[in-house]
Amino acid sequence: MNPFPPSATPAWLSQSYDAVLFDCDGTLADTMPAHYRAWRQVTDLHGLLFDEDRFYSMGGRPTREIVATLAAEAGIEIDLEHAVHLKEQAFLAQLDRIEAIDPVVDVARRVAGRMPTAVVTGGYQAVCRRILEHVGLADLFDTIVASEDTARHKPDPEPFLEAARRLAARPERCVVWEDSDLGIAAATAAGMHWIDVRSFHMPKRVSG
Repeated sequence: MNPFPPSATPAWLSQSYDAVLFDCDGTLADTMPAHYRAWRQVTDLHGLLFDEDRFYSMGGRPTREIVATLAAEAGIEIDLEHAVHLKEQAFLAQLDRIEAIDPVVDVARRVAGRMPTAVVTGGYQAVCRRILEHVGLADLFDTIVASEDTARHKPDPEPFLEAARRLAARPERCVVWEDSDLGIAAATAAGMHWIDVRSFHMPKRVSG
């Protein structure tokens, strides 16, 4: 599906769609640099290579899956649950540095209450809720589909299809706001329209 411009108005959206679905990290909140700094604490501890380009290419995948992939590639065994806990705690320690991505938040606030909305994230439910609370969006959305809620994750369409199911929305009449290739692939596979946040917002790089 072709992306639509970020200047979409609530009236325009409500005439065209059954529901609006938002990714969280890098879409509603500018969290990606903080996530990468947290990842480096884990990967450096275990001697794993994880450059920033690779990090962004895996955007949308759950933490546990990423740890497992990196460990398998390096041929080492890692206590996955401990690594996940370390990474998420290192991220939450930076929460006060995170800001909302205002153009997306503006759309979310304008459509909330006018049409069904959801957050669809590869992150954990509790961490997502902490982010939304921090940027003042805790009670804005009708539902949150997090990594614990589906067996398959982005780029599989299941997370977006689960959100549509919860909202009683037709997938082909949903629009997704995303910032990652995996997320856009998932939205496309679900038969949904999408808007690429990277067309107007790019996070600052941590390295180089």
